[in-house]
Amino acid sequence: MSDADHHEPFGGRTLLLVSTNYAPELTGIGPYAAQLAEHWAGRGAETHALTGMPHYPSWRTDAEYRGVWRVTEERAGVMVHRRRHYVPPRQTALRRGLFEATVLGHALLSPPATRPPDAVVAQLPSLAGGVVGARLARRHRVPYIPVVQDLMGAAAAQSGIRGGGRAAAVASAAERYALRAATLVGVIHESFVPRVTAYGVDPDRVRLVPNWSHVRTPSADRAATRARMGWGEGTPVVLHSGNMGLKQGLEVLVDAARLAPEIRVVLMGDGNQREELLRRAAGLRNLDVLPPADEDTFTDVLAAADVLAVTQRASVLDMSVPSKLTSYFVSGRPVVGSVARGGGTAQEIQRSGAGLLVAPEDPAALLSAVRKLVEAPAEADLLGANGPQYVTRHLSREAGLARFDALLTEVLADTQGRPRR
Repeated sequence: MSDADHHEPFGGRTLLLVSTNYAPELTGIGPYAAQLAEHWAGRGAETHALTGMPHYPSWRTDAEYRGVWRVTEERAGVMVHRRRHYVPPRQTALRRGLFEATVLGHALLSPPATRPPDAVVAQLPSLAGGVVGARLARRHRVPYIPVVQDLMGAAAAQSGIRGGGRAAAVASAAERYALRAATLVGVIHESFVPRVTAYGVDPDRVRLVPNWSHVRTPSADRAATRARMGWGEGTPVVLHSGNMGLKQGLEVLVDAARLAPEIRVVLMGDGNQREELLRRAAGLRNLDVLPPADEDTFTDVLAAADVLAVTQRASVLDMSVPSKLTSYFVSGRPVVGSVARGGGTAQEIQRSGAGLLVAPEDPAALLSAVRKLVEAPAEADLLGANGPQYVTRHLSREAGLARFDALLTEVLADTQGRPRR
């Protein structure tokens, strides 16, 4: 292999990434999609991303893109093709269905005008993105790789969305179509494998491609950050960062704040349940609902908290592993997981050694774990220190992107294992 081949192993290739979420979104799937596409562009591929308008986690289209029907822009060497879609301010099965339908329709009616790709990679969710990826790969007769970030059929059944029971069958049918059409299927956690194979996917075609930590390590003085946030040194701070949706079950933190006025609970982020949480928290002086921190200060704010919380409804088992965990672990603070013990989220917390697990939807149990950590700060610090070590061993960006390189190289090889040109 020449030096050029080594540094640009995908030189001469054209790759299409389908992901409804993309930069400039800072949380959720968007950062992973953008970093993956930019990585492949840096490895020599002509890389295109077919995506939607930025809207997550607020579920409001970013001001810069309001009224835009479609646009193509270059970001960090990637040609980004954006297509307008409906953005539901509140989640019901009907509204989610309309969101998916508009993503699907616009992307199929107006795909990127590029030369045929050598491979199509799609991030699920959205479901529509998975179907679009499968259809475009079939149209061009090229390999197709869906990457399962959340299982939407299970999500409809487990998240508590209104009308979810009826939606689950429809979502599962779309998911089955998108996954069975795949050359290989990527999953971010092994807990997804049983459901993926239940759709008829050969287990030998499933590859594990965990998310990586996409944020920088904290660097600001912790006391200074606490002072800037208005958090007194003598007040324990429990912080949840990220999407405020149905599946998160953030009511448990509001109820915990009501039970423990001496503890400050901070909900930092946005989402379609934000207004409902504000109504539930009315009158609570020890609960703050804050907008997302910017990219430069995000991990500093995480590191300034005493405890980081991840919460899910008790019904959430095998449909989601929150991407926030990779950021939590970087911060070096202990995590309390109010999640079902049989799910992938609990498995990640246990595997990292960076947190404690309590029963979901139980504010008293959550408070008991928080108090245990606050009353033993040295032990809490030791627990939190396991997070960065786990990131270094298993969740580095380099390792994560290398897994995707291996996945792509595998599908681009012919039966003799030689790269197809």
